[in-house]
Amino acid sequence: MAKNKIFPTEIITIPEGKICDYIDGKFRKDTPEEYVRQTIEKRLVNEHKYSKEQIEVELTIKQGSNKPRVDLAIFPEGKEHIQDNIQIIIECKEEKVQPSNKNDGVEQLKSYMAACVNCEWGMWTNGKYKQALKKVRIGDEWQFVEWIDIPSTDTTIEEIERPKRNKLKKASDDNLLFVFRTCHNHIYTVDGYQKQQAFFEFLKVIFCKILDEQNVPKPLDFYITSSELNNPDGQLSAKNRINLIFDKVKKRFPKIFDAADQINLKPRSFAYIILELQKYSLLETNIDIKGKAYEELVGANLRGDRGEFFTPRNIMRMAVEMVNPKPHEKICDSSCGTGGFLVLAMNHVTEHLYKDAEKEFGRKRHEWSDHEKELMRKKISEVAQSNFYGFDINPDLVKATKMNMVMNNDGSGNILQNDSLLPPHEWEPEFKEKLCKALGIDPREITNSDNIEFFDVIITNPPFGSKLPIRDHHILSQFNIGYIWRNEQYEIKGKKVKSDEWTITSNLQSSAPPEQLFIERCLQFLKPGGRLAIVLPDSILGSPGLGYIRKWLIKKTKIIASIDLHPDTFQPRNGTQTSILILEKKNKEQILKEESKNFMIDYEIFMAIIDKVGHDKRGNPLFKRDKYGNEILVPDDDVNFLELGHTSEGVATVKKASKKKVIDDQTPLIPEIFAQWKKREGIQW
Repeated sequence: MAKNKIFPTEIITIPEGKICDYIDGKFRKDTPEEYVRQTIEKRLVNEHKYSKEQIEVELTIKQGSNKPRVDLAIFPEGKEHIQDNIQIIIECKEEKVQPSNKNDGVEQLKSYMAACVNCEWGMWTNGKYKQALKKVRIGDEWQFVEWIDIPSTDTTIEEIERPKRNKLKKASDDNLLFVFRTCHNHIYTVDGYQKQQAFFEFLKVIFCKILDEQNVPKPLDFYITSSELNNPDGQLSAKNRINLIFDKVKKRFPKIFDAADQINLKPRSFAYIILELQKYSLLETNIDIKGKAYEELVGANLRGDRGEFFTPRNIMRMAVEMVNPKPHEKICDSSCGTGGFLVLAMNHVTEHLYKDAEKEFGRKRHEWSDHEKELMRKKISEVAQSNFYGFDINPDLVKATKMNMVMNNDGSGNILQNDSLLPPHEWEPEFKEKLCKALGIDPREITNSDNIEFFDVIITNPPFGSKLPIRDHHILSQFNIGYIWRNEQYEIKGKKVKSDEWTITSNLQSSAPPEQLFIERCLQFLKPGGRLAIVLPDSILGSPGLGYIRKWLIKKTKIIASIDLHPDTFQPRNGTQTSILILEKKNKEQILKEESKNFMIDYEIFMAIIDKVGHDKRGNPLFKRDKYGNEILVPDDDVNFLELGHTSEGVATVKKASKKKVIDDQTPLIPEIFAQWKKREGIQW
């Protein structure tokens, strides 16, 4: 295929139901099998470091009288793309195809490898399961030996067997999500655990991987060799090696693991998970890739029945960037769920810390020594321990959040189990003791809801829904919103008309949805001048019968921003129309001054409507389209050539040899526009 470095005169958009191949730029049907192949193609280039020129898609080979097409064929650099030169064959199948399938399973791969005389390596995958094979000559016949992985261009066979720290790979795109799903499903199937237990067993191994990566400068111990992989004694040896790491994990994270905890996996499962994880660097992999993989796994296995609809990452990132938490500020999520808000807030703060450290060290972070990197990890851990707090009533989610924080930031923060709506004097002694120790205050100072102003920033998505009413009077009585409010009326021409004035009565409501009470609890948690970003159903912002909540909010806070989210934001699990409110808590002096004058200074409120959130009501991704309805493709950053072609009518076209779709998501635009608005309004944070 001739490739010409030319400037584009026309960009071809992708037709409906097609994808643009990552390797050769051709349009192919968008199928489940193709999704697996595209993910593997990106891994071959970004992780294994093969050039696109070394890879051929759907190459026809001769196999007796048959002429099948192999999904992916890899050739040595500079070699002609013919059957005799194939070095690696990869077969990709959709998820429902099993490795044991007679026609499309691993045996098909072996037959293709046998037909290609110089093909030494092969890999079969369906996205959930992967098997790598090495073709070796034993006596007079060829045999196929299961191997750790296919080789990379920058990795020796010895380094595949036992990786070196500087050769670990950063996961790209959906590869880590594939790996996490595969490992979890393997435990679920082979060990017979329920999904929740399988999830926590898998996370024990994840912690071992992270701690081993941090154990600088000692060699990595998280590995399994090909010889260990293929026999029971070897599998047991690898399990014992990882168990020694887990002993250190339990000592390092006593708040997460008990001293008596064990990794309760069969050696065969253990071996498979080590195999899948050992080549990756979980510390160096992009936080969005880790977060997407982890939080999707958590959501699939720990989602409860308390109105827990976990917030999409793009929405969380938008909210975090808008409230802009600083390294010195105390940050909390009072309904932390999987910990997504806290992780993104921590990474936002970490970026501030990195920039400060780059100035201090006098060079960019990729140039730092191991000692400087270790100093930075300690600093991040210190900030996490002193300034980050998360509460949730679900003990499994509390544990999952701690693990999420450790995996992303090397510090679990102060993630505690608690019913955030309980009166402070009813908080569990253990919770109160841990919280007060972290805050550096006397537990006796916490007596009621008037003295819990602990935090500078709260970012949260509380549980909401009429199916979860709060009926306990001792909980409702803590909140103004827990009481019945009366809408004042006046007469016009003999007719009674409701005004916009509301007066609180002395009577408690019979029940209240939790999200209404969480608004007030979050403000009770905030210091004066503190800021809150909270996801709320639109009924609170527009329902006539809830006007008293809006009236109370205007009195107690300065409403900074209101972001109207698309109805599909929480789909496919929840279709509730929601918004994000950003509020700044007034101090007592401000409130008293406005009450005494019965006058409130007018101010601007930032408002935005998000029409596109990157997915539809079924959760499928949505991509940007041109005026004709075709999906738009843009060049991948790593592509440096274009291909010249012609239509059937002879019209010249220009086509990128590798393109990618663009997610149709407006949320990344909001923080930048909001920052400009804040500057004009003189808002300092």
